[in-house]
Amino acid sequence: MKTMLATMKKKNSGIPKEVLPMFEGIIHKYESSGLPSLPPECEKEFYSAMEEHLTQDQRYGLFAIAGGCKGTGADKSRRAFAKEHAHLPLGERLALFTKTFDRGGRVLNEDNTITVNFACTHGYYKRVREKKPFNPTSTLQTYFDCCAGGRLYELEQALDIKLRIKSVDISPLNENPANSVVFTFVVVA
Repeated sequence: MKTMLATMKKKNSGIPKEVLPMFEGIIHKYESSGLPSLPPECEKEFYSAMEEHLTQDQRYGLFAIAGGCKGTGADKSRRAFAKEHAHLPLGERLALFTKTFDRGGRVLNEDNTITVNFACTHGYYKRVREKKPFNPTSTLQTYFDCCAGGRLYELEQALDIKLRIKSVDISPLNENPANSVVFTFVVVA
């Protein structure tokens, strides 16, 4: 949450300055609790405030910059992949990326968007598949909006392109827990 707050404070973040004290207060409240790290309740309160006080486009912009699952150790191999395959058309690079990195469900559409059918292997959906109860620490939509930032990040690195989050669609658990989320990204450059 501290990284998200730092991103919100940046001049070009598009976040109204008048809401920043509220987010700072949330962080401060949990920092002053004496715990060694911010508890899950902080994330839940922070994300709830984001949903209430920021537009979807503002949230998507923040998650594109500071979304989940970044820095997972694959950055070097993604950049090498991008450099090695830069000569290929985008559709071919995406297909090769999908095969090489075992990232199924990534498709370049005719309207210059990329659709990612995502099977979450941790957190909420993993526990549903295992038939274990789980209450996400944040709202489910915001949880996967943040996750979209991670998928955007990996695609931008591996394909050497610029993307924007267009939509995050979540299937009801009882319908499709195996490929539960569909991210759509617009190819910007």
